[in-house]
Amino acid sequence: MKKAIYLQFGAAVITAILAGAMVGTRGVVSVGFAALAAILPNLFFVVRLSMLKNRPEASYVANFFIGEFLKIAATIGILAIAIKGYPAMHWPSLLIGLAIVLHAGFLAFWKK
Repeated sequence: MKKAIYLQFGAAVITAILAGAMVGTRGVVSVGFAALAAILPNLFFVVRLSMLKNRPEASYVANFFIGEFLKIAATIGILAIAIKGYPAMHWPSLLIGLAIVLHAGFLAFWKK
């Protein structure tokens, strides 16, 4: 799971550099907010699952779905705060950055 976080961070850096080259500072900041909204909840989810693996009485299925729900809610919340707090948001950079960073995590499962 940590490998997925590293891949997402790498994809975020590359996407931010490309957005900065094409759009400028607005693109870098927009991709940065998208990366923060994707990586931070995933990091907390990985930490939560790592803590639960040592508890034999834990219901892993229930904890997984609760964690997944909290991850989605945190992603939406961070995006809402970013949109309200940064009115100069470059929407294409935000959406493309979010899509690339979220999909980069799947590469960890494909490439072992």
